[in-house]
Amino acid sequence: MINLKNITKKYEDKVIFENFNLSIPQNKITCILGESGVGKTTLLNMIARITEYQGEISLVDKIAYIFQEPRLIPSLTVEENLKFIAPLAKVEEIDALLSILEIKEKKKSYPRHLSGGEQQRVSIARAFLYDAPLILMDEPFSSLDLSLKYRLIRHFAILWKQTKKTVLFVTHTIDEALWLANEIVILSKGRIVKQYSLDTDIPRALTENEELRTEIVCEMMKDSL
Repeated sequence: MINLKNITKKYEDKVIFENFNLSIPQNKITCILGESGVGKTTLLNMIARITEYQGEISLVDKIAYIFQEPRLIPSLTVEENLKFIAPLAKVEEIDALLSILEIKEKKKSYPRHLSGGEQQRVSIARAFLYDAPLILMDEPFSSLDLSLKYRLIRHFAILWKQTKKTVLFVTHTIDEALWLANEIVILSKGRIVKQYSLDTDIPRALTENEELRTEIVCEMMKDSL
């Protein structure tokens, strides 16, 4: 369990969080869902110790971070990018990951020769290959079209089931949360307004949880009405 206790974060006079508390369960995928500007990325960066804060956060020795942009090293091939963060990884291990993500044939390619979706798959492989118990994800599917987004979510779910790492990802897209998350936390104006637990298998069908989707839409719109 990762615990955030009495977290306060301000940028000059702007208060992002004040006495904020959150528990993130181990070995599950937790989604922070909220509109742009509510502090989702700030929350990830505090947990990753990139951003300073007041309060207490349970420390994790190693953290993998999947950003919205893949952030691959352009001078290294796909295989070399993976070896860079996991020098002891076996070829078979890398090949297995790339096969699940359907990019094994791109192993010797450089990032400039990959599509955006292929680059993001490499970043997902990198996160699972790195020996870290926690994966943070900052809207990694947001720039992808619907078909590719759902395929990548399916690939991610396969890898997660093999490792059961603790995952915390943020998004403003309700469908992403409903397809992938075990726990959904709705964030608004620096506070938690609702939490949901979903016990069905992932990835969920496109049409699953329509009633819950409607409820979440209404919940997220409350502050704008």
